[in-house]
Amino acid sequence: MIVVVSDGGQCFVSKKVPRIFYLTTKTNRFHIYIYRHNPFKITNTLSVLLITFMEKLKIAGAWSGVLEIELQVWTVCMLREEVAKRANCGPESINLIWSGKRLKDDNPKLVELGIKNNGKILATRVCSDQGKSLREEFMAEEERSTRLARVKAAAIALSKRHADGSLPVEDFNIELEDQSGQKVHLGSETDQRAVMMGLMLHANAKQLIKKENYKDALEVLSMGEVKWEAFSLCNTKVIELVDNVPILQIDMVWCYFMLRDIRWLSEAGIRLAKAREGIERSHGKDASRVRILQSGRYPELALHLRLELLEGVVSFHSGQIEKSKKMFTSAQAKYLQLQVPDDALSFLLSMGYKERNAKRALRMSNQQIDLAIDFLDEEKAKKAKKQEEDIQRRNEIMEQKKYGVTPLKKAVDLSKLHMLVSIGFEKELAAEALRRSENDAQKALDDLTNPETNSAIQLDIESRKRKRHRQATESAIEELTSMGFERSEVVAAVQTFGIKEQALNALLGTAERNPTAPDNNNNANAIPPGSMPDHASLGSLSEEGEGDAGGPSSANIEDDEQRDLEMEDELADDLRNGDAFSDYDIEVTKEGEAINEYLALLASAHKK
Repeated sequence: MIVVVSDGGQCFVSKKVPRIFYLTTKTNRFHIYIYRHNPFKITNTLSVLLITFMEKLKIAGAWSGVLEIELQVWTVCMLREEVAKRANCGPESINLIWSGKRLKDDNPKLVELGIKNNGKILATRVCSDQGKSLREEFMAEEERSTRLARVKAAAIALSKRHADGSLPVEDFNIELEDQSGQKVHLGSETDQRAVMMGLMLHANAKQLIKKENYKDALEVLSMGEVKWEAFSLCNTKVIELVDNVPILQIDMVWCYFMLRDIRWLSEAGIRLAKAREGIERSHGKDASRVRILQSGRYPELALHLRLELLEGVVSFHSGQIEKSKKMFTSAQAKYLQLQVPDDALSFLLSMGYKERNAKRALRMSNQQIDLAIDFLDEEKAKKAKKQEEDIQRRNEIMEQKKYGVTPLKKAVDLSKLHMLVSIGFEKELAAEALRRSENDAQKALDDLTNPETNSAIQLDIESRKRKRHRQATESAIEELTSMGFERSEVVAAVQTFGIKEQALNALLGTAERNPTAPDNNNNANAIPPGSMPDHASLGSLSEEGEGDAGGPSSANIEDDEQRDLEMEDELADDLRNGDAFSDYDIEVTKEGEAINEYLALLASAHKK
């Protein structure tokens, strides 16, 4: 949420609401939720405040630079013309390559192609020489390899920062939860990282599959498989209860099938055997466990359809004709079962439900209208509850950042903090004791009850407050001086009014300036000249000191590593686009076509 206030030509922009996303498990598996905000640009023209959503594209090759455009409006043709204009050539001489694919002028919006803010586009000049195609293919493959390496690095960085309980450097947080919404700690920190990374990579691969980029999806799925295998070596019991790994195996074989590469045939058979074993183990015999957990619904039907189709394909090409016929016949029955009746869909639409949600609910509920309505209502209630939890968690993160981090860069444990506060200790004092003791509640309690240690903690807190206020004051003075005001006037205004905005208004003549006797109504937070009280708020003058309650701050942590913000945002978007039923909510059109194709081949072979 962004609040923009325009007063006398001055624009004040509020802080962004932090983004939050969660890893959670629903229906026997881990899943991810995310809520985030897009970047925008603010312009003020002719006293009218406009908010225009703008994104940046980084162009390299024939012309190098950054373009600010609207992805929702611009097409490939418009982008090609703009790049050609800047490269001093005709549009027909420019090829645009993104994510290893050549962009064509069929007039889709850039956002529909999956291009996002800070995306990178390679622009190449078309040559009459035949060698240009090879050169472009080489450059595209190089870009593809670079992108895959960035995906892996971003997933490693995100899982590393969020698996050990460290204070997030971003404005979102990742957590593992079980089916009831309780936090899950899967063994060691290494195990936590492996699961988080496996889930993030799988989510990214699913988006690639939706874009029919099966080659890249297969690479990303292979990365995720390695992490799940590492985790399974130490936690076989946990792996047996979730279906994430079997679904990953099915997705990999689906990529084999869509690439139509017969070389994968033997490996596909092995993967499908593992997938079936894992599905039966986690879902129960005849999906009995899923049926109980999902109150009689059938969310797994489309997944089983795809599994049987792929098993039939492998059997057909392996010469096992009878087995393949059995698999295709069973898959066809499930395909017909998933077809949504028009009358049932019309009934739900008449109740005000959206078409996509209504179709999904009917498929999940075996076309039973009463179960579908219950499903839709439950999903709506879950979404509302999740939003409330997200707001609460966002506030907790903001509070933790205020207290700073422990020597090992962990956030202050709020449950232990609330326990110490309930005993009667002042909140800020208790938080500092926990921070110093690495969240050891007993050690913190000992320090708080020791008069000497307690006094030392209080003195340290007051000293840091004075330091932060001094730094904030100096920062405000430098910022206002850079605007062209006399330094002596800036110093007097800052010392008088305390709050940077009020000091600026005073310097501009929009507020009454009386340093010796500030108005009691308008300047309740004013600071007498020459004084710097300990209780001054960090936010009064500058945001730079916020969250630095001693020890390494979150800003210091962020500076310790070079972050790939663009790729991390892409992974975050992939997580946000999924939900608890994404793996089961499969559009089975391609599956239906493949079933009919192979059944026709079987019929033809039988006639011969």
